Formats: sequence, structure tokens, C-alpha cells
Amino acid sequence: MEANIGVYEGLFILDSNGFARDRDGLTNTVNGFIEEAGGQIEVSRLWEERRLAYPIDGHRKGAYWITYFRMSTDRLKELTRQCEITDGILRQLFIRLPSALVDPILEHARSGGVVRATPIALEESVVEEIEEEEVGAL
Repeated sequence: MEANIGVYEGLFILDSNGFARDRDGLTNTVNGFIEEAGGQIEVSRLWEERRLAYPIDGHRKGAYWITYFRMSTDRLKELTRQCEITDGILRQLFIRLPSALVDPILEHARSGGVVRATPIALEESVVEEIEEEEVGAL
């Protein structure tokens, strides 16, 4: 039976104090859990550090770590359990990406989240039509 492989977005809220003390150690732990569960990491990076909406286990700040990875759906429960029993991970959320959105989302994540504006070339007749509509609306 072939495994059902999906591309997932994993959002981890990490203990900000632990993250500040040992950034590489905590993120390597997260990535290691994914790899141990048979996952292949596509992108893994810090999203932001911020104040939490409500305290989690006494923590008021968290480091949001976002990871995109490919993994068998069958192994997701194992990964979730491993994250739940790890002290440095306050919360985690996994979302399976729709196949049509995988490439654009991964490209966006690899670029560091910078939105690239692509100019659209319009024919002169289309531009004139738009201008006439704007003038008529006034």
C-alpha cells in the first residue's frame, strides 16, 4: 500500500526564552522530529517573535517558527505527540496544503515572505476603457 504523502505547513510556538538562549538547538529539535517521522523539510524559518494573546504555561512571549515539509499522513499523529511532550514547544499546528497551492506557497516561503509585484502590460485600448469608466463614475 502506497503512503499518502502530503505537503504540510507546521506552525510552532516556541518558548521565547529557550529560543533566545539556544536558537539552533530548539529549531534543530523541531526539524529533527519531522525528519524522524519520515518527513522531508522544504522550508524552515522564524516567522516572528511576539507577545502571546494569552499566557501559555506561564509564558507571555513566543517565537513563531514556520516549517513546510512533506510527510506521510499516517505519521502526523506521531509527530504531534512528540511535540506535545517537548518542553520548548508551547503549541503546534499542522495544516495540509492543497496541491494547487503547494508551489506558490513554497516559493513565497523560500523568498522570505516578500511579495513580488509583477507589472501587468495592458493594451492601450484597455487603458482608455478603464479611464473612461473612471471619468464616467465621477
